[in-house]
Amino acid sequence: MSELMQVLNSVFDIFFPLAIGGLMLVGLVALLLPVLPGLFIMWASALIYGLVTGFDTAGWIIIAIITVLWLVGGIIDNVFMAGSSRKSGAGWLSIGVALAGALLGSLLLPPFGGVLFAAVGIFLVEYLRLKDWKQAWISTRGLAVGLGWAAIVRFAFGVLIFAAYLVWVFVF
Repeated sequence: MSELMQVLNSVFDIFFPLAIGGLMLVGLVALLLPVLPGLFIMWASALIYGLVTGFDTAGWIIIAIITVLWLVGGIIDNVFMAGSSRKSGAGWLSIGVALAGALLGSLLLPPFGGVLFAAVGIFLVEYLRLKDWKQAWISTRGLAVGLGWAAIVRFAFGVLIFAAYLVWVFVF
């Protein structure tokens, strides 16, 4: 019986980190779509790894680093979207409606409803505010540019999270 347990432990020791790494890669790919919570998927995967394998000192440090990367990446993501919209002339109310639309659309029509609702929201509020289709379109285009930059930043944070996970698994 103990030989069987040793074999099962060996299989677990090999395949569990690979499975979590696979989840991490799913999260990394999800970062390419602005409405999927790729950073959260990656953070949750790391947390599951730590909970199952146990946290030693290095594990606590790495999960703390991954948590900071997840939170900062999510905040910067929203800053890029709002900043680009604001730079193109959008009002704060329009930006708030776009962010709320992104959240609602993500829930109602995944995976692209968030982008659609955000764009329609900012366009409509800007048009109602300014009565100018051209300026409303410029603000909407600013949101789209911000979404593009945010995707790049999110992906960079995802790569850092994945690298931290790999260090956790293969170094510690």
